[in-house]
Amino acid sequence: MDEVRLIVDSSVNQNSNPAHNLYIVPLTISFGGQDFRDDENLNIPDFLEKMEANQESGKTTCPSIQEWLDALENSKNAIIVTMTSGLSGTYASALQARDIYLENNPDSKVIVVDTRSAGPEMAILLQEIEKLLNSDIRWVDLEEKIAEAKTQTHLLFILQSLHNLSLNGRVSPAVAKLAGMLHIDIVGTASKEGKLEPLGKARGMKRAMREIIKQIKERKYQGGNMIIDYCENKDEAETLKEKILAEFPDSQIELRPMHGLCSFYAEKGGLMVGFHE
Repeated sequence: MDEVRLIVDSSVNQNSNPAHNLYIVPLTISFGGQDFRDDENLNIPDFLEKMEANQESGKTTCPSIQEWLDALENSKNAIIVTMTSGLSGTYASALQARDIYLENNPDSKVIVVDTRSAGPEMAILLQEIEKLLNSDIRWVDLEEKIAEAKTQTHLLFILQSLHNLSLNGRVSPAVAKLAGMLHIDIVGTASKEGKLEPLGKARGMKRAMREIIKQIKERKYQGGNMIIDYCENKDEAETLKEKILAEFPDSQIELRPMHGLCSFYAEKGGLMVGFHE
């Protein structure tokens, strides 16, 4: 198979790596009259400080069709991997870009994948795609195999703050304020429809971590690859890693700081856990 370009939106919490044929296309986060492009130049501590001070609703803007086309330029074969269509128009804009690109480049091949997720689960799926590309798989079988791999990857998260979600109408301000006062953490997952779905509430991070481990076991995790993304709370990510390793000593766990888009939704103290069954 010819070389395949991997193109992913910035909710994957990674930077472009042209040496490995990986290209990241940024979303834009807007609040307080400012636009923040989610690329390697975004200063996350400064971004979070401004976000916490903001008292108005914000929004995220998906990559334009032209940005996808720029990423596709001169590629023979490409796979575009996007965050969930349940929360963003990113998948839809990528599909439009694919159609335009193939019309102008009829000998090329492009697959667009709706991960129904974000952050570390996207990165885990990306690893599975890379494994497929390094096998002897035929291009015609790729899309089906990627869809199959997606059924075996999962996302769990812990949110310590609901401030931004309340500003954007996802939860009521009263609930967000009460949760903050009582130190209640929300444990959740990405549903099959690609929406953020609460699984329960825990008073304090220790209990939230216990709930995460319980949910991991229910999802048949056996100690494979796992990624924990954190937002200004690396110590808590390290603690969760240690607790998971105590249960699953053969785990390969990577810790990564969140980029802009995931930081916008998870906020300071948030953890996102992506893993393969």
